[in-house]
Amino acid sequence: MSTWTRDELTKIEAADELDLASVRTDGKLRNPVTMWVVRHGNDLYVRSVNGRESSRFRGAQARHEAHIHAGGVDKDVLLVETDDVDDELDAAYRAKYRRYAESIVGSVVSPQARAATLKLVPR
Repeated sequence: MSTWTRDELTKIEAADELDLASVRTDGKLRNPVTMWVVRHGNDLYVRSVNGRESSRFRGAQARHEAHIHAGGVDKDVLLVETDDVDDELDAAYRAKYRRYAESIVGSVVSPQARAATLKLVPR
């Protein structure tokens, strides 16, 4: 698997939002959805606020492939379900999005959203 360059990590980390277009079963891209992205170490993560039952999460599970755009970076990625969900990742979300109301940020660190955490791995 590929890794992120330092420049890509910096640009994506600085972006407030990430546009993610998952790959349909016929290989075409779905319409992009806007997601909050966070960097933790040298990894990037997104969460489905609506949990594992959301169409976004189920679409990601179906193909595990997507295309992202954030901070001027366009990249094909793999969407990997992860066990890297911990309080440090929640703290990274809270720190990055602290200017938003706690109720908004709270939805990203809720148990439901935590269960739908995906790691973005460059292809």
